Amino acid sequence: MKVVLKQDVKGLGKKGELVNTSDGYARNFLFPRNLASEANAQAMAELKNKEQAEKYRIETETAAAKADAAKLEGKTIRIVAKAGQNGKLFGSVTAKEIAAQIKADFGVELDKRKVEVDDIKSFGTFPVSVKLNHGVTASLFVSVSE
Repeated sequence: MKVVLKQDVKGLGKKGELVNTSDGYARNFLFPRNLASEANAQAMAELKNKEQAEKYRIETETAAAKADAAKLEGKTIRIVAKAGQNGKLFGSVTAKEIAAQIKADFGVELDKRKVEVDDIKSFGTFPVSVKLNHGVTASLFVSVSE
């Protein structure tokens, strides 16, 4: 019997998949626990609509990420920091500060965990990599000055 899974079932498949099971397993285990529904025309159409909606959502998010990457690629952001007499910074420039400056300069909302940067503890210009959605990345530079 063909069934559409409503939830992940260990050893059988993931939510939304169309799987083939024995009639008894479907009637006695999957259906009573509301883990699956019979693969009739309505369930198949619903499954197809969900797949198309998910595909459209991913395409939209990828296009938005590519547009954001185009805004950021090769640009330089400037961060002002305080330093001691020997030119070393008090603390360091963090990914959180970089993400906040990117939002202020370009209007691109980023989580600090998406910014890949080594510790910046001195003045100068440093390369930074930003991971956006769906494998889209952008490279930019951070200029640290007084």
